[in-house]
Amino acid sequence: MPYIRAHYHPFLFAFITVCAMAELGLTAFLISDGNENHSWPDARYHSLMILFEFNAVWTTVFGTAYMLWIVDGAVHVLASIASSIIWLVITSALWGAAAGMLHQMRLGGSCTDLSGYFDESLSCDPPQELSSLSKCRETLTVEALGWVEFGFCLLALLATCLWLRTSKRNYHSSFYV
Repeated sequence: MPYIRAHYHPFLFAFITVCAMAELGLTAFLISDGNENHSWPDARYHSLMILFEFNAVWTTVFGTAYMLWIVDGAVHVLASIASSIIWLVITSALWGAAAGMLHQMRLGGSCTDLSGYFDESLSCDPPQELSSLSKCRETLTVEALGWVEFGFCLLALLATCLWLRTSKRNYHSSFYV
């Protein structure tokens, strides 16, 4: 078990952090573009993009911090197994809720038929209609990355709990010291 203990966490946290950074860039672009062009399909979509942005910032900051603490071998309360489990539970709940709400809000899975996806009362010239397809695909990507984040967080949580169960170490100790 020492090999698993010493090696799986940095990779899981790296995957979580990199995926959150991709989500951060995409949602920042969508929020900026929606604010600049006033092209929000509805207020709920705008709020969900802000929630995804918050989740991405939250995950990027704390995922990076945990990776640095793991590499550094930090021995303090924020680098403990208990804080990692609490953070993973909260982060999993945030990503699961956001991805689930976006999945329920979307009107369909395919971007080939955009009827009902955006407000038809808005007058659109051809370039804007083409950008609707792009926005649909970007929204699908936001949702997909949200589900991936949710899965990675659950996997890291499960791995940590299994390691705790098989480990004979005190839970107050650091991960890798």
